[in-house]
Amino acid sequence: MTEHAQQSVAAADLPERGQPLAGGTFFARYWLNGEERALVLLDNELIGSWGKYGEDVAGAKSLSDGAANTRAMAEAGNDIAVKALELDAHIPSYLEGALLMAAKSEGLVTLREDRWHWLSSQFAASYAYNMGFEDGWLDLNVKSDERVARPVRSLPIQ
Repeated sequence: MTEHAQQSVAAADLPERGQPLAGGTFFARYWLNGEERALVLLDNELIGSWGKYGEDVAGAKSLSDGAANTRAMAEAGNDIAVKALELDAHIPSYLEGALLMAAKSEGLVTLREDRWHWLSSQFAASYAYNMGFEDGWLDLNVKSDERVARPVRSLPIQ
């Protein structure tokens, strides 16, 4: 396990979007499960499959809660999910991926454009969502294919 990451941030201590926070780059404020949160992109790049083709991961179907999806993926034995959790982070959800694309289009973060990135939201037993950050395309892909994942941290704003 890596050094324990920052767990929350005071509203008064939030930097401007695109600035360093909690070991990464702060790029969005959003609401999740009734709580305002700060979303931070880490520099780490994980490469691997989302999971096994045809294996339903019941706890990874949220379009908004990437942390819950990533925990479910890790419990199902997914290597990139385990690595993200070891960083005190998670693989972005469908919603968090859209926020990433918006931040990229504003020049706040840099993301690879030559490969599709996994999102933690599962579509079906054989498919999960992924995003191309060259143009913001959101698509489905076979879960057993290899893709990039860029972990994020979601901090409650106090």
